[in-house]
Amino acid sequence: MYRPEPLDTSAVELPQELLELTEKIAENVHDTWAAGRIAAGWTYGEKRDDEKKTTPCLVPYGELSEEEKAYDRNTALETLKLIVLLGYTIRKE
Repeated sequence: MYRPEPLDTSAVELPQELLELTEKIAENVHDTWAAGRIAAGWTYGEKRDDEKKTTPCLVPYGELSEEEKAYDRNTALETLKLIVLLGYTIRKE
């Protein structure tokens, strides 16, 4: 049985400049997901239907529900925290 064991990033505190990246990364995560869905033949629909390949999430990031945005934000935040936890440095040139 699969038991996820993500690295514990709870003690990682990101500097403000990295926290500010979270929303931009979240938007890009959504756009990447949406592009993949569209390439696989999915279209916008009021309800998710796997057979018809429709989903209400095929909208621009700004039009997503806060719940959907939170999912993407968490992905972005945890990715940034993991990078720092692993000893990498992110800096703007």
